[in-house]
Amino acid sequence: MKHIISACFFLFSWGVFSQNVTVTVDQTVTLKEFFKQIENQSDFKFAFTDQINTSQRYFTQKNTYNNIEIKQLINELNKSTSIQFSIVGSNIFVKQKAVKTAKKKNKLTGQVLDENREPVIGANVFIIELSTGVTTDINGTFNIELDRGIYNLVVSYVGLKNKERQITVDDDVRIKFNMESDSQQLEQVIVTNSKAVDVRNTQMSVNKLSMAEIKRIPVAMGEPDPLKSLLTLPGVTNAGEASSGFNVRGGAADQNLILLDGAPVYGDSHMFGFFSIFNADVVNGLDLYKGGIPSKFGGRVSSVLDVTQQTGDFENFKVNGGIGLISSRLLVQGPIQKDVGSFLIAGRASYAHLFLKLADNNNSAMFYDINAKFNYRLGANNTLAFSGYFGNDVFDINDRFSSTYGNTMGILSWKHKFSENLNTNLAVFYSDYRFNLGLQQEDFDWNNNIRTYGLKYGWNHIVTDKFKLNYGIDGQYYNFNPGTVQPTSSDSDFNYKQLDKKYSLETSAYLDFENQITPKLNLRYGLRYSMFYRLGNETINTYADGKSVVFNPLYHIYQEGTPTGSISYGRGEKISSFDNLEPRVALSYAFNDDASVKASYNRMAQYIHILSNTQSPLPTSIWTPSGPFTKPQLLDQYAAGYFRNFRDGDYSFEGELFYKKIQNRIDYIDGADILANNNIEQVILNGKARSYGMELLFRKNTGNFTGWVSYTLSRAEQKTPGRTPDEPGIANGDWYLSGYDKLHNLSIVGSYEYNPKWSFNANFTLQSGQPVTYANGYYEFGGINIPNFSLRNENRLPLFHHLDLAATYTPKPDKKKGWQSYWVFSLYNVYNRKNAASMTFATNEDTGANETRRLSIFGIVPGISYNFKF
Repeated sequence: MKHIISACFFLFSWGVFSQNVTVTVDQTVTLKEFFKQIENQSDFKFAFTDQINTSQRYFTQKNTYNNIEIKQLINELNKSTSIQFSIVGSNIFVKQKAVKTAKKKNKLTGQVLDENREPVIGANVFIIELSTGVTTDINGTFNIELDRGIYNLVVSYVGLKNKERQITVDDDVRIKFNMESDSQQLEQVIVTNSKAVDVRNTQMSVNKLSMAEIKRIPVAMGEPDPLKSLLTLPGVTNAGEASSGFNVRGGAADQNLILLDGAPVYGDSHMFGFFSIFNADVVNGLDLYKGGIPSKFGGRVSSVLDVTQQTGDFENFKVNGGIGLISSRLLVQGPIQKDVGSFLIAGRASYAHLFLKLADNNNSAMFYDINAKFNYRLGANNTLAFSGYFGNDVFDINDRFSSTYGNTMGILSWKHKFSENLNTNLAVFYSDYRFNLGLQQEDFDWNNNIRTYGLKYGWNHIVTDKFKLNYGIDGQYYNFNPGTVQPTSSDSDFNYKQLDKKYSLETSAYLDFENQITPKLNLRYGLRYSMFYRLGNETINTYADGKSVVFNPLYHIYQEGTPTGSISYGRGEKISSFDNLEPRVALSYAFNDDASVKASYNRMAQYIHILSNTQSPLPTSIWTPSGPFTKPQLLDQYAAGYFRNFRDGDYSFEGELFYKKIQNRIDYIDGADILANNNIEQVILNGKARSYGMELLFRKNTGNFTGWVSYTLSRAEQKTPGRTPDEPGIANGDWYLSGYDKLHNLSIVGSYEYNPKWSFNANFTLQSGQPVTYANGYYEFGGINIPNFSLRNENRLPLFHHLDLAATYTPKPDKKKGWQSYWVFSLYNVYNRKNAASMTFATNEDTGANETRRLSIFGIVPGISYNFKF
């Protein structure tokens, strides 16, 4: 009986479902009209709840269903409408579809502070359960969305102790991490639980070193040097030992923007390159942007070196310093008002001149500098800060020659937080670089300087976790003094002379977007608009056909043009103006949590230039603005790279390819006289430059033994073609090697922590010699042998290489309070390599033979320093 009933039910159901109907629906058909079509052609009746409005039109598109089974019709309608149909017997039930709501994500917002209660930029915040993490921004903050649950967070930063905390997420959560120094920031730092490469961040082409890493790299004289430590990373070189400036991806030294707490500085070295101006005890961090440069930076076409100083401790007074063979340093910091205001004052001084006097040597060489920083918190949302720097070098050669030069910088900033997602930074600054030269035998002084007054106003806006905005404006007013000649006595053969001062104004506005398109694809894009005005009071020469440099076809050389007149411009009157749009774009695509590819493009404009025809800038180098005869330099740079972490960040690899082209690169005619030249336009030509290459960096990031291997293969060239078919240009108008070309550049850096008391460090550097121009023959004139030179930069100096070693000894590594100290013993150039700084060609006065003379700066250089803090 049971089987008979089941069979009857099946037949009934099949009969009901198998009924066919023909219906038409579109945007004008109400639900009531649709019901009527079905009920008129079948045995089905409709049932619905009060939520269903039968007068409403639920159909979004026109469809005609011809002779279709009821079951099939219902399936089709359920796919295309917002209501749900279901068949039960001879009834069709209608109800609203359940709205699928996204599971609510909870926002975790945090801030990472150091022991001075200052933001830690670039700290890693790692979530163990998710095997993922984020890095902190310029305010030390981070944001991440999480599901409800319990999570373990590990915060790490090189030089600071890891911080681990368990949090419960059941709503939006705010958290703060206060980090502590890892021992004395002097011993080997063992990095754990942090990704060495942020594969998802769009930023690429950045060299970063922590101060803990910098203090472990052996350098000449045993003094930790943040700037020279950057030379161990890919794409960065300089002209050689004891040379100032640095070159990035084949660029010139004046193409680097150097910022100290946001204010520009123009001289980067002491004692003609033996030391940099950056005191390692004061520097909190430094980032060197080689490509993919954000829109907030501008004004140079090669790189941006962004250096930040430490902030004084808001709670405790602290002192640290070091005593070396030729210089010493001291830093004092503490609260002005506990948890409200703080100060930091640091100073360095050399005393090599004292040893010279003890040896009855009348020569003198010394430097000193002072760093200062003051912070004051005006409530929870406002901070006032002042940063300052003053440095000076003094040289005196037998009372016949003397010079002083250095930087002065000050910046006052006000940071205001409107909300957790919106903050601003308003800053005004002053910066100058000066050089004073005295020739006692000639009874005159020569002085030059550049002064800058500026304002910046930047906004950081977190619109959502996946979309951020950075925008702002800035302006700088320049005052250039190319030289003042001042007689020092009535017997001087020189008269007072003031070279024409130059004035200019540079303004810009920028907008930068950071956008997470998908969990794997991130994009940053922006635009900078820059304007530059060359202003009077100044008199500008005019020349026939506008050519300040003329070509002499008889001697086949370029010569200074002869002015045909002049135009005088009053104070503030516009002489020339330029403006440029500078687009920037960068993207990253992550294959997984450990590997990604990145690419970037940026255009940049540079309106001020150094006048120097040497590979390494000298203190006498003169800055000059763009104008009627000197066009702004324009850069287009493309870069692409592959980034990979191995074994959970124990090892990392970064590989990049880059291509740069620069318009309007300054070049000089042969024999150009630059010093004290009031008509500098008569010795310069506008050419172009290009560089391209490959950079590789492999790091070991964890354990007792850490370090990296970096290698750069690159080419840097210049080209200055003739302005007419009859002119040859420079080097016959062909591409020639620029003075900054280094085909090969290899650095190997290693650090080993043997035990808590002893650690050892090594650094090996190998580079191609820099391009130079050698004599390829001689000719006799008036009984004197005169060398004849090859084409420009057709030759190279010999291969440059050296090995440096250092050992750090900490007598009481477990001592955390009171007097703490350690010793650093170093050997620079262990195997006493005589690297060539220059090659000169002359005639031996005794034999009359032609000679090539090689100048070397360093042999083996031992160093020792005692460092302390309390």
